[in-house]
Amino acid sequence: MAITITMGIQKGGCGKSTTTGVLAYLLSKDGYRVLAIDMDSQGNLTELLSKKPANEFVEKSVLEAMQYRDPKKYIVQIDENLDLLPANNFLATFPRWIYTGITYTGDKIKYHGNPSLVLDETLEKVRNDYDFIVIDTPPSLSEQTTNALCASQYVVVLFECSNWCYSAIPNFMDSVDGARRHGRHNTRLLGILRTMNDVRRNDAKAFNEMIEEDYPNEVFKTIITRKAPIGRLSLYGFDQNNELEQALEQYKNFYKELMERVNSR
Repeated sequence: MAITITMGIQKGGCGKSTTTGVLAYLLSKDGYRVLAIDMDSQGNLTELLSKKPANEFVEKSVLEAMQYRDPKKYIVQIDENLDLLPANNFLATFPRWIYTGITYTGDKIKYHGNPSLVLDETLEKVRNDYDFIVIDTPPSLSEQTTNALCASQYVVVLFECSNWCYSAIPNFMDSVDGARRHGRHNTRLLGILRTMNDVRRNDAKAFNEMIEEDYPNEVFKTIITRKAPIGRLSLYGFDQNNELEQALEQYKNFYKELMERVNSR
């Protein structure tokens, strides 16, 4: 059965989509069968991995997979070991559908069950097809985030070194605790990854140190610093990207740490 990892924090600009895409890519290149799931209506992970506009996946996305409980019809193959459940803007209608049964097309598909377990129940049909499932989440404590957390054994928190992200951490940790209590997979924190670090800023250095003091056993040693090749991953992707090795250099250290933690639990 697949090991499922959610990447999250209820704040934008923390590198969630990039990190999710890189993790999925590195796992797949290591020989694992991987399913990447985009639970953010912005569709950034979808565009990063597919190199297509997210709107090309209207009526062919994770939203329909959840509504019809049939993920296999909506999975897109990216390469030999990597598949994608894409997202688009209509994923923003997910809460309305859960509580009213009305889809964005106006159809009525009533959901009977726990609103936090829709994704988890949907993935039951494909968990045995993969070694890893990695999930990108929106920058909010939403139904999409709750569903991702409840579907996962592990959570990686993305920490962008700033005051607003620092203040967001306790509430997100509460959400992880809630998923552990109400979900079915004993959801637990795998670690905190410090991202988007600007080495020129003293305040960033201070927040790096503060989060390490608060969570000494949880932070990864790796700190992802701001580098142009990482920023251009969204432009060039993973294929025929002359900067790929530079972009992945720091993430490979994070990947090694992450796998050590997964294998030790």
